[in-house]
Amino acid sequence: MNSSSEVAASFARVSRDLLTRPDGELTFDRIATRAVEIVPPCDAASITLRRKRGSTETVAATGDLATACDKFQYELGEGPCVDAVFDGEAYYIDDVATDERWPNWGPAAAQVGVGSVLSVRMANDDQVLGALNLYSTTKHGYDSDSVDLALVFASHATTAISNARLVDGLQTALQSRHLIGVAQGILMAQYDMGLETSFEVLRRYSSHANVKLREIALQVVESRSLPEDYASVAHADANPDLDRPDPSPEPASNA
Repeated sequence: MNSSSEVAASFARVSRDLLTRPDGELTFDRIATRAVEIVPPCDAASITLRRKRGSTETVAATGDLATACDKFQYELGEGPCVDAVFDGEAYYIDDVATDERWPNWGPAAAQVGVGSVLSVRMANDDQVLGALNLYSTTKHGYDSDSVDLALVFASHATTAISNARLVDGLQTALQSRHLIGVAQGILMAQYDMGLETSFEVLRRYSSHANVKLREIALQVVESRSLPEDYASVAHADANPDLDRPDPSPEPASNA
């Protein structure tokens, strides 16, 4: 890329490409693949996501080289991608074999063929998502231009991941609403109850049995009846002011 206009045009295409792929897993794979294409001299790329309780996980990698280097970091508890996730914006290693910041991970990465590494944090205004890890088989591979490209690319990648998560969340919410509605319909037909009562039956079971509402709805849909322990759960929430069915209702007769 020889001019700022070419760089801008390239990233406009990258952003459009990533944002038109709302599926989370596909987005991760595409980001890793595009990173190798966009940032020289990257030979392999991976995405590390931050999980609960301080854990990390590789969700996409372009090959065995990136997968192995990420695994070394998780096992040893040190490395540029781990530090990018938890401590800083970006880490660049000219020569992994001699860098003193990660004395255990560096030699292990060098042994599998890595020369230099660039790890860039991916974060939005709300949270740190993870890190983009760019592995090169060449020592001293990245210059200031490639570092700048990586930072800009990571920003676009973060937007794409956030977008994919939002779409996934909305799809899950819509699927849950549909499932709960189907379960309500089954209860209304089987036990001759009203719309509001059918939802209250599901809500009550979810609350007292400590089961997600979506999961109890799935049980009702699959069995086409209330759970066997519904009676004990219903009795635990006795409320004379609540308009609800008998706590151990019998299915409506088809006669």
